[in-house]
Amino acid sequence: MFVKVCGLATTADIDVAAEAGADAVGLVISRTSVRGLDWDRAVLLAAHVPARVRSVLVVNDTAAADAARAARELGVDALQLHGASYTRADFDEAARVFPRLWRATSLSEKPDTRVGAFGEDMLLLDSPRAGSGSRWDLSLLDTARPEGTWLLAGGLGPENVAEAIGQARPWGVDVSSGVESAPGVKDHDRIRAFVAAAKDAAAVDIP
Repeated sequence: MFVKVCGLATTADIDVAAEAGADAVGLVISRTSVRGLDWDRAVLLAAHVPARVRSVLVVNDTAAADAARAARELGVDALQLHGASYTRADFDEAARVFPRLWRATSLSEKPDTRVGAFGEDMLLLDSPRAGSGSRWDLSLLDTARPEGTWLLAGGLGPENVAEAIGQARPWGVDVSSGVESAPGVKDHDRIRAFVAAAKDAAAVDIP
């Protein structure tokens, strides 16, 4: 089970996620998110991510071409364009600068759920309010389940990630607010517990 821990704010957050076995970490640049980093901190954190862990720049209100240039300058492994406002044309424009793209959206937007439909390497399905910690109706996946490399997000935490994996059968999971003690403040024990629960759930057949 692929596990991404998103919205990290300190080098200690990155160290804990990596030591816990996370496969990827997300660094957010946003004018509207409590988890948004200024440029200098984003540079510092991107350089701190160990080579064995994928670094992902996450944006939701940055023009696609500008985000692609930022991802290239930061040296991250992937750029996640988050939200239905990013069109196929935006992905095409970003790909000319930085080709390793992830697409994050919500089923409430009735998106194309084919992985790679916008040329992306990874698809992430989130709740309608990204970063809110809100659960969403996983039964919607019964008629819109992606195939291939897709991540489940939205309202996940150490307490429910195993159940969600059993129901949704994603390729991987993504967490942010579910491992926080306050908005934007990561709880290191919850990070460890989440990664362990997700990895353990993938190792057993959950009814």
